[in-house]
Amino acid sequence: MKFGITAKLFLAIFATCMLVVITMHWGVRLSFERGFIDYIKRSNNQRIVLLSNALTEQYQTHGDWGFLRNNERFVLQLLRSFEQNPDEGRNYPPHGLRTQIWVVDAEMHKLVGPDGPLPDEGPRRAITVNNEVVGWVMSTPVERLTRAADISFDAQQRRTSWLIVALVGFIAAAVAWLTARGLLAPVKRLVMGTHQLAAGNFSARVMVDSRDELGRLASDFNRLAMSLEKNDTMRREFMADISHELRTPLAILRGELEALQDGVRKATPDSLASLQGEVLILTKLVDDLHQLSLSDSGALAYRKSRVDVIHLLQIAVAACRERFHLQGISLSLALPEQAMVFGDPDRLTQLFHNLIENSLRYTDAPGRLVISGLVQGNFLTLRWQDSAPGVANEQLGKIFERFYRTEGSRNRASGGSGLGLPICLNIVEAHGGTLSASHSTLGGLQLAVVLPLDSRPVRPL
Repeated sequence: MKFGITAKLFLAIFATCMLVVITMHWGVRLSFERGFIDYIKRSNNQRIVLLSNALTEQYQTHGDWGFLRNNERFVLQLLRSFEQNPDEGRNYPPHGLRTQIWVVDAEMHKLVGPDGPLPDEGPRRAITVNNEVVGWVMSTPVERLTRAADISFDAQQRRTSWLIVALVGFIAAAVAWLTARGLLAPVKRLVMGTHQLAAGNFSARVMVDSRDELGRLASDFNRLAMSLEKNDTMRREFMADISHELRTPLAILRGELEALQDGVRKATPDSLASLQGEVLILTKLVDDLHQLSLSDSGALAYRKSRVDVIHLLQIAVAACRERFHLQGISLSLALPEQAMVFGDPDRLTQLFHNLIENSLRYTDAPGRLVISGLVQGNFLTLRWQDSAPGVANEQLGKIFERFYRTEGSRNRASGGSGLGLPICLNIVEAHGGTLSASHSTLGGLQLAVVLPLDSRPVRPL
């Protein structure tokens, strides 16, 4: 028979409670019995002291033990007189005493007491008159309960204590069951949610009703479910976008090749150039997909060092100035003299080329591109501002999504795959920076790159 976690937790809590209760019960019982016997011992010793004092006075009055010899009634009357309530001791038989008492003379001859030998152990007290021992009061040792009333009282206490144990056990069982169910309710919800996630239901969520460890676990579960749901949605969209992006150039290639096969078109340099253009589009798309997959997984190799990012940007701009001039777009710079960052020169150069290429493709002639830089504190901010066309407000937050292209001139005809800006975003984040988009004051798009500066001191050579 297999027990669930609720039953196991219940048994653990209940067993612990019962172990504590039974241990306390035996401890209290042992303490009570020893305390009760100690009380009887003290009471017996007090009676012996009082009896020896009373007999001392009687001996001084009579001058010898003649008044006491075989006179047990006289001793019983003295013992009754010591009780707080003498009426309760009336007709108190000798066997009603908790212990047996003997009175002997100086030569250890019995004067009063039960038949049999005198006890070798037990409390005793001398009867002294004029500094001379004239007798002794002896008693048997108190080792266990012998009196019927004491035994009855002890049995009643034992029954009461076991009833208390049973009541506490019942309460402990109820509390343990409620506690186990209460503690494991969030766990059960997490188990059900996990089963739903494993079955592919990424919309599963669990209720968070506490701020303890289980509550934080439930919150983490919900965040995990949200991430899985988002990733699943992105995966579906990504696959749909890839199939869409591949379908167009492949369809064109197929049509061109079928036309060549059917003799509709001849294999002229123009037709071959058209085919080669579509192949180049497919090649660039595959390369961009490869670069994006590497940057997403962190597999891009980053060989970081202390580098002047302004110098890298100036080199990238110089390589593209002729293309801007031929396309009728003016290019101007407003950069600080130097800005040292801890980064990979190759990846930063790739970042700058992609951003410059983005403005070159999506800016109408005659147009303008202004690249500016500003050092504020420990950060460098680089801004790319181009002229029209711009993007709508709702499109600003989407241009960093894969395969997203705005309408107008920012389309496939410009040769873009919609993967350049996502790759740029991954490169910037790998350097601890941020990349954002906004409207340009020139009427187009503004891209802002914020990179942390390298504040480490330069080691002398």
